[in-house]
Amino acid sequence: MADHILEMVNITKTFPGVKALQDVNLTVERGEVHAICGENGAGKSTLMKVLSGVYPHGTYEGEIILDGQPASFSGIRDSEKSGVVIIHQELALSPFLSIAENIFLGNEQARRGVIDWNATNLEAARLLQRVGLTENPITKITDIGVGKQQLVEIAKALSKDVRLLILDEPTAALNDEDSAHLLDLLRGLREHGITCIIISHKLNEIKAIADRVTVIRDGRTIETLDLDADDISEERIIRGMVGRDLQSRYPDRTPDIGEEVLRIEDWTVQHPLEHSRTVVDHANLYVRAGEVVGIAGLMGAGRTELAMSVFGRSYGHNITGNLYKDGRQIQLRTVRDAIKNGIAYATEDRKRYGLNLIDDIKRNISGAALEKLAKTGWVDANRETVVANDYRQSMRIKAPNVGVLTGKLSGGNQQKVVLSKWMFTDPDVLILDEPTRGIDVGAKYEIYTIINTLAAQGKAIIVISSELPELMGICDRIYALAAGRITGEVEVAGAKAEDLMHYMTMDKDGSR
Repeated sequence: MADHILEMVNITKTFPGVKALQDVNLTVERGEVHAICGENGAGKSTLMKVLSGVYPHGTYEGEIILDGQPASFSGIRDSEKSGVVIIHQELALSPFLSIAENIFLGNEQARRGVIDWNATNLEAARLLQRVGLTENPITKITDIGVGKQQLVEIAKALSKDVRLLILDEPTAALNDEDSAHLLDLLRGLREHGITCIIISHKLNEIKAIADRVTVIRDGRTIETLDLDADDISEERIIRGMVGRDLQSRYPDRTPDIGEEVLRIEDWTVQHPLEHSRTVVDHANLYVRAGEVVGIAGLMGAGRTELAMSVFGRSYGHNITGNLYKDGRQIQLRTVRDAIKNGIAYATEDRKRYGLNLIDDIKRNISGAALEKLAKTGWVDANRETVVANDYRQSMRIKAPNVGVLTGKLSGGNQQKVVLSKWMFTDPDVLILDEPTRGIDVGAKYEIYTIINTLAAQGKAIIVISSELPELMGICDRIYALAAGRITGEVEVAGAKAEDLMHYMTMDKDGSR
């Protein structure tokens, strides 16, 4: 008989006008890694917030049974006392406090009301060692990378005697090396009897780490699959998530490539704070009308720095080089200059830089081109609503109206709002930085379809992505970037991922 550490029975959660969860059932066995899959907006994170007390007992229907006993958590502190700890996708660390201070924030090592810093740092060092970090506990969070910050969050969970660890998209912002290290750590936790629930869109990682996977679609439980016993493929999981087979991960496209639209020559950028450090080194590339060009590179290669520096010098110091638009040299000294010259940039960090999450869909879509809606200096609010509603329908943004706060949307729908905002500026060149990061396979397919539609309209598209299969699935040509230099260019037809990886791992002098 299975040893269940958790049972969630007929969980129903309703928000005003929306039933986010409908009679969801979840059973987790002790000591397993249990994955939860579903499209953006399916209800995965809502279910975990119910479990962890973010949505307290009484705000939902159904029952939570932990270790055979009914559980009714009134908040996160309550669930943590029972050994249930959640790590959200947006890490809850204070950047200017030390690692040790973050680990024991709210759980201070104190004697008679005074913090014992020796005990705090010693215990923090022990926890860091357990998660594979060698950093000094007094190091500030802002001085370590995102991958290590994720491990600090796990160390923080271990300090609370965690029995059931919930991780919401733990590798969404990590590179391949950090992701692999995190998965190894989860395997180690499993061997030590800690049960893990992981929400992830990366099906290859789920296949690698999970024992079982529960699929949720439209707020309902669809099925639970045993990955070992049933030899489940990624395509089988996708079918459960989207309710249909995806014949191909990437929509078909017949390129219709025209004349050159943008050329970047000898582009060099210094770091904005460390002026002696070159982050983009004499880069040269071009993109033509109707063409989708990819930029591949490992973390820190300079991909985003290149894009942002081109987009009105929104990043970098002492930027040199030449830009040509339709054969004419242009100067882009501000973001407004870039927009006026028909260049748009959709940031990789949509929550921080791409959207105003506390404003509605309408204002977010119109924000980059308000002058198009202005009459005698005033924005025509009625026309603004009409424009936003047209994009809501054409982009299939899942929201009842354009007055919904953007922060309430799923990741995939937020990305559609970002794309709508820049499409409204009517650009000739659209730079998309990690356009499908953190969204599910169904939403990815929709984004790819939008990219194809824009290319068919004659737009020149540049896509930056950490996923080589994605670049090879949607691009015509791909540039490889390493240590700030463009080290290679390949035509996708006939190219291999190994070829790109060869270029991506070159040193500045061209060696490996």
